[in-house]
This record gives sequence, C-alpha cells and structure tokens, in this order.
Amino acid sequence: MKAICVYCGSSQGNQPLHQQKAVELGEALAVRGLTLIYGGSRYGLMGKAAEGALSKGGRAIGVLPEALKDREVAHPGLTELHIVKDMHERKAKMAALADAFIAMPGGFGTLDEVMEMITWNQLNFQAKPIGFLNLDGFYDLLFEFLGHSAEQGFINPGLLNALMLESDPARLVERVLKAPWPKLAPWPIIS
Repeated sequence: MKAICVYCGSSQGNQPLHQQKAVELGEALAVRGLTLIYGGSRYGLMGKAAEGALSKGGRAIGVLPEALKDREVAHPGLTELHIVKDMHERKAKMAALADAFIAMPGGFGTLDEVMEMITWNQLNFQAKPIGFLNLDGFYDLLFEFLGHSAEQGFINPGLLNALMLESDPARLVERVLKAPWPKLAPWPIIS
C-alpha cells in the first residue's frame, strides 16, 4: 500500500478536536511513508490533513475540479496537484491514485465520496479497504442506519462488517494497512 485517500470537510467544522485529528491523520500517513490523496484544498479539515502530512516530510497529492481552481482554494505546498474537469472526474482520479480510503468528519461531499467507494467495492469494481475516523461518535448514527439497512436486507452484512470504525488516527491507519478486503458472495438482486 502506497497511498490512502482521505475524504473530509472543506470546512473546519466547529470542533477543535476534528482539526487536531486531521493534522494527526496526515502525520500518521507521512511517518508510515504513505502518500495522502485528497481534494486539494488549503481550507477546512482537508487543509489540516495536508499540513500534517507535509509537516512530517510526507507527500500530499490534491485533485481539484477546474471550477474550484478559479476560486484559489488549492493548497500551495502540495507535492502534486491534478486539475480535472468536474467532480465525477475528481472522484475517479482520487480512486485511481489510492489503495485505500479514510473518511473523516465532513458533510455531503464526504458522504458522497466514501459511499461511492463502498459501492464500487460492492460491485467488485475495486477491492480497497475503507475506514471511518469516528471522532466523538461522529459516525455512530450513520453506522446505526447502515446496520438497520443491513437488517432490512438492503446491505450485504459482509460489506458492512469490512468497514473499519476507529477514533484514533494512527490506529485507523494501522488497521487499514493490515485489512484484507473480503471476497464477497454475490448479493442477490430481487425485483
């Protein structure tokens, strides 16, 4: 494993802990020789994760849509910055560059990106580990809903059980590094 994609807020949110842990996650990747793949912004938790990786001599690769380039949101110190046409191309590029994914706290964009990667695993388009940095129970309600959806027969329990939920950045990185993606049995499609 060489690179981990981190999905997180373009906002810092209102919890200083989230900002601190974004820096720690970037640092945890760098000290293990892993490249941070992320959305390319200097702002929010995204910027904090990049700062953490770069502060420890790590590599940070950003992927930014053209429309955001014009708003000058790109982090100025990145190892590489890829400018792509739109959000669809951004997600595909980030997925191609990454060997695994971690979702930190964030909003609609974070949820959209990580859920698409889970779906790609489900459809066997890829087989890459996915973890959630669950700071102060941020993802508890999401996992409660996903468990409910699995109980109702809409989510493969094997896929749900393969997702990692952890509150410590370094521990989550270690789990992701050691996580083999399970071979999932075909999921029945009922019409």
